[in-house]
Amino acid sequence: MSAHSRKFTSQALQQLLLKRFAMAFASYVLTIALVWLAVLVDLYQGAASRVLIGSGLVLFSQLVIFVWLRSGYNLKLRDPSLTEAQVLLGVCWLTFLLSNMGSGRGTLLMIYVLILLFGVFQLKPRVFARCAAFAFCSFAGLNLWEAYQQELAEPVQALLQVIALFVVLSWLYLFARYIQGLSQIMRNRRFALQAHQDTLRGMMRQLETQASTDELTGLFNRRHFLQLAGRELAALAPGQQHGLALIDLDYFKRINDTYGHAVGDRVLQTFAAVAQSCLRDGDILARYGGEEFVLLLPNTDVDQFSACCERLREAFARAEPVGVQVDGLSLSAGMTLLIAADALDAALLRADQALYRAKRDGRNRCAAAWEGSGA
Repeated sequence: MSAHSRKFTSQALQQLLLKRFAMAFASYVLTIALVWLAVLVDLYQGAASRVLIGSGLVLFSQLVIFVWLRSGYNLKLRDPSLTEAQVLLGVCWLTFLLSNMGSGRGTLLMIYVLILLFGVFQLKPRVFARCAAFAFCSFAGLNLWEAYQQELAEPVQALLQVIALFVVLSWLYLFARYIQGLSQIMRNRRFALQAHQDTLRGMMRQLETQASTDELTGLFNRRHFLQLAGRELAALAPGQQHGLALIDLDYFKRINDTYGHAVGDRVLQTFAAVAQSCLRDGDILARYGGEEFVLLLPNTDVDQFSACCERLREAFARAEPVGVQVDGLSLSAGMTLLIAADALDAALLRADQALYRAKRDGRNRCAAAWEGSGA
């Protein structure tokens, strides 16, 4: 993954985490509002100052978490969402607020479930079980402490609340395991689908390569050359010109008849290797058919193009096919120029006529048809 992609992914993750934080913060605000409502209707048995201090500390803790998320330091942690930390913190604050609720405690008991719901999709089952156990022990411990201090007004009701919380948290744990199992299945399916897509893309690239490449020489084939040349001609600006040449290997039929087709294939491969070593990266060379090749040199002039074709002819004449002995290798080339107002078929016809003259004049030479090409 590139640095830009990683940065984009990190930004998307941070946006998601900030949205989840906003939901958690809204839940805190609603819970505090419910506690203050309990204070107003005299269900809260402690001092109002304690609720005020607790509310301030809750909001301060959320401010700290918000600053941590905005700074990006959370991305360095194993759990960038800080889900477990926020769940445990929420359980602690809720237990603190419930410590003086008295008979109104059961009304806010469901807030434990709301807090743990934030971890259903994010926490692993064992981590979620740890958070659920902490919530249960916190509430049960609160009741046991009050019973020990002989401050528990309704023991039967408190026992019922503890049992109800245990049942709900147990069900929530099973639900979390179910959700995590589904998430794992979906991840596996997504990875499998991605692997299939990568395989299909690779096969498509392979098919595109096979469809555009000559299998023997590794050069472009005729169909793909015509597509490339058509695009180059369409993009040609007035005043620019491209070089176009048809190249034919001399006496190739004699080579096949004398040495066999395997040697003829090796000669074709030798020409392809020699030609590629003589050309620039942007030059286009293709097998046009049989022993005939076609060459397109973008942005060239008569002298440069002629020198290139001569250099190619001389290099092939000196070439020695690997593993075979073939004497007298040579080629003939017909050259012309492409201009903006030209037609590709007309330019290929001029190059073919020039190639015919080169063969008629004795082969192993380059002939030109500059007339009609604006040269």
